[in-house]
Formats: sequence, structure tokens, C-alpha cells
Amino acid sequence: MIGSDISQAKAFLEAGELVAVPTETVYGLAGNALNTEAVLSIFRVKNRPAFDPLIVHTHSFDALGQWVREVPEKARLLGQKLTPGPITFLLPRTAAIPDLVTSGLDTVGIRIPNHPLTLELLKTLDFPLAAPSANPFGYISPTTAAHVEQQLGDKIPYILDGGPCEVGVESTIVGFEGDQVIVYRKGGTPVEVIEAIVGPVEVRTHSSSNPKAPGMLKSHYAPRTPLSLLRDELPENTTRAVGVLSFQRDYGLAHQEILSPSGDFAEAARNLFAAMRRLDALGLDHIYAELLPEKDLGVAINDRIRRAAAE
Repeated sequence: MIGSDISQAKAFLEAGELVAVPTETVYGLAGNALNTEAVLSIFRVKNRPAFDPLIVHTHSFDALGQWVREVPEKARLLGQKLTPGPITFLLPRTAAIPDLVTSGLDTVGIRIPNHPLTLELLKTLDFPLAAPSANPFGYISPTTAAHVEQQLGDKIPYILDGGPCEVGVESTIVGFEGDQVIVYRKGGTPVEVIEAIVGPVEVRTHSSSNPKAPGMLKSHYAPRTPLSLLRDELPENTTRAVGVLSFQRDYGLAHQEILSPSGDFAEAARNLFAAMRRLDALGLDHIYAELLPEKDLGVAINDRIRRAAAE
């Protein structure tokens, strides 16, 4: 069921059920982060491997103190400037956060989503929400309530409809080692924005197993149709059953998705997952995806495209 009733979403969550919630990045599959049965349901519904930790959502940066043991000064600076927003903080967890949420790690990824409906919902709850993207594990992330209904509608009781996601790619994940800020996943907050606040950061992304943070698996965000990176021109033997995902360029194909004809990175990010989904639904033999310039949100978009293309 799709609706915009926060009280109904709250009732399901308090009963240990799962609810899809909107955020500025993608829709999340949310459950009570302190309830291990609810967390297990998230893994079951997504068919998500238990070695991939979940992100926890709360209503304000000040509320982090309930769920983490310490907040470094550089995390506070970022929190003051960038929350609510598409940034996740990897911090030492308190005993209140179950091992299942963090895959046994001593740290938890926690963020404050920038969406009025979900922020209001979180303020009414006395627990944070574990909420990975509301899609089957490894598949394209949902950016509308309809996307969630197509994939998980028969598995969850309620989808809180907050309209299309404004950012369209997942949050940037940052961790802290001493005075060093580390980016574990590139996302909706560009690395340059973070560096403008805290100085140079170290970037560590991708993991084949036992990832330190959510979203680090090398092959992820993938359509079911085989997808390859596009190198300048399409292969000469391209058939009609091939699709193209491009930034601005029109390849003149029947099956193509142009992320932003005007070259706007934010528009491209908003359109990315929906465009991949549309191409995937066509039953094509192959999809070719063009990388964007490596700047601004292009860095995060390229990260998703490369992982969608990974074997």
C-alpha cells in the first residue's frame, strides 16, 4: 500500500514491520534498528548478504549521541554544515545497536536524511531506523514510490510516498581515524565539499567481501541486463537489442537514456537509477553506459556505473 500517512507508517514500524521511506538520496527499506527481528526482515526481504552492514537513520545530528560512543571534532564540523543531507558518518557504536545491523563491526553508519516526511516520522519514534535502499540486493536503487512497489510491493505493508528523490544517488560515507577523514563510499555529497570543510581526505572505496561500510561491494547497483562501460563509440556489431545510457550525447538509438541533455550533474544523478531501470525493463541483449566527467556528482555517478558493470 502506498500513502503519505506518517501515523500509519509509525504504527507499522512500532509493530516490528518494515516500511519503505523516502529520502533525498533513494527510498529506504526501514525497520526498527534496535529490533533484531525487524533487522532480520530487512535482510530477508532484500535477499541481502549478512556481511553487508546497514545504515541507521535518526532525526538530528544531536541525536547521534544516543547511538554512538564518540563524535570526533571533524565529524561535528561536517554535521553542522552538511546535515540533514546525503552524508553518512561511520562512528563507534553503543551497545544499543545490534551486531546484526553492523555485521559485527564496532562502528555504525548513521545519517540524518534530508526529507521532510521521513524527518517528521523519525521525530515521532523512540528508536532509529535501519534503512538500506528499498530494492532486492544488488539491483538498481529506487527513486520513486512506484519503483519500490514494483519490486517489493507484495513483501512490505506500507510505502511512504514522498515523491521523486531529489539527489538520486546514495549518501557519501565518511569515517575517522585520528585526525584523518576517510571517504568509504562516494555519493550525494561531493568529496570536494567535504574537503572544503575539513581539509584533504583519504578515499578508500570498494570491497569484494566483508566490507567495512555499506555500499562497498565492487559489484552492486546492477541491472539484470548485462552492462558494459562505453568507450567513446559503440561497437560496430551493435544490434537493435542494445541500449545506451549517456550523460548528454544522443547516439540516435531507439533504446537510449540521456541523463542530462544540458550537462547538469544534479539532474543526471536524479535520473540515473530510473534510467537504468527503464533500459533494464526492455529485455535488451546489452546496455552500454557512458562515464561522466570525473568531477562534482559525476564522481559518485561513475562509481555506481562502474559497479553496475562489474563482473
